[in-house]
Amino acid sequence: MNALILGLFDNDDEKKLENVPTPFFTQIDSKLQGKLSEELKLLGPLKASKSRVFFKLSSEYPVIVVVGLGSIKADFNEIEELQEKKENIRKAIAVAVNSIRSLDGEFKEIHFDSCQDAESVVEGAVLSDWRFDELKNEKSRRKPIEFLLADISDSKEVAKWKKGFILSRMQNFCRKLQELPANIMTPTRFGQEAKELCEPLGVKVLVHDRQWAEEKKMYSFLSVANGSDEPCKFVELHYMNAGEKRPLVFVGKGITFDTGGISIKPSSGMDLMRADQSGGCIVLTTIASLAKLKAEVNIIGLIPLTENTINGKATKPGDVVVAMNGKSIQIDNTDAEGRLVLADALCYGDTFDPFCMIDIATLTGAIKQALGQACTAVYSTNSKHWEMIRESGYETGDRVWRMPLFKNYSKLVKDPALADLINMSNEPSYGAGSCIGAVFLKEFAKCENWMHLDMAGTKYNTSDVSYISRGMSGRPLRTMVKFIEKLFM
Repeated sequence: MNALILGLFDNDDEKKLENVPTPFFTQIDSKLQGKLSEELKLLGPLKASKSRVFFKLSSEYPVIVVVGLGSIKADFNEIEELQEKKENIRKAIAVAVNSIRSLDGEFKEIHFDSCQDAESVVEGAVLSDWRFDELKNEKSRRKPIEFLLADISDSKEVAKWKKGFILSRMQNFCRKLQELPANIMTPTRFGQEAKELCEPLGVKVLVHDRQWAEEKKMYSFLSVANGSDEPCKFVELHYMNAGEKRPLVFVGKGITFDTGGISIKPSSGMDLMRADQSGGCIVLTTIASLAKLKAEVNIIGLIPLTENTINGKATKPGDVVVAMNGKSIQIDNTDAEGRLVLADALCYGDTFDPFCMIDIATLTGAIKQALGQACTAVYSTNSKHWEMIRESGYETGDRVWRMPLFKNYSKLVKDPALADLINMSNEPSYGAGSCIGAVFLKEFAKCENWMHLDMAGTKYNTSDVSYISRGMSGRPLRTMVKFIEKLFM
């Protein structure tokens, strides 16, 4: 059985209580259009993200869902920092898909009205319909439904649909990697996933081992890996499709499980630390997305992978290690391990002479306290690049927010009692935990154009994004893809 989803916009005129049909709505069979119009007139205007389900009005589509798309005049909302029409469409389409999923019938295909923005339509559909259920009994798994654009006569909308489909499917793959439990998603398994995903797309994938890291003198990274019996890995990805242009280096934190080490975390909620490699997941799936899109970019991905657990070799509070760039680090808190693995990865990234270097990590609980799940924090040394990523977030609905790199914070990680730097603040009661993590990382990035993203708040979704089910979110993948495309334009 097939279903059809159609959209209606609000006309923004309180005196006329009626909706404005999308262009495709007015092109469907005139007899069907008449039936729908008559039914809708009886039921009254359809508000944003509200749906009506109709049965047996068409032999081709036994089920038709009409959904409200919000204001036809919706545009950029300065306060919300969103292209509101796009976000309204994603939310509405998610409601419509869920309406169909709630029915008892078995659906093979759902056909969609482009709603004047096919990319947002397919994002709302694909992202809302995904569930992580592959470890459940087969009977409990969600049966797949094929999503198709109903009107393929408009080549621009078809192109937008195809791009949105690639990006939303890759975001769901990212969510899968985040959700896989730590006894399955080990550093070794992550390296295998990287090869299986990226090599068929023409991406060069190198999976380095501990010996390689030792040769590179990555003792900051290895200080975390020492506490785990799982072999550490360092994944290196090269997608070069922009001629002789200098590359962008994209670094992602890859802690496949984080107990906190000797500075152990509370047990409540520790299961979510299976996703402490989320930064690495974003790097991997961003590069795979760009390769699928055949984007003309040069990008190198670096993902240091290890567990942060406890054995007889685990780092102890007060230990001192030396990073790849020769700076010594006093480790006062072993739960601030993300910055230790990223420090060496940033040093290695500089060896590729990038024009821009970005790192992304579930770095601090502090940023979740500051921003919640609403947006990803960005620390940037380049205001032009900041504006570009900010605008990308407007389009995707996956927002970012700029945070400061003031000298006030920098002094708090320098000149501790035992080393050049300390991995926490010299003044424990100072606060600003995310800012202090950022300025620590800045000590290891020579690249003039550097950006750090703290995604600890956005890795997981409860109810902030209505078209993403509860669980790991895959954010901000689509924002990163659009941003990196803009960097190379």
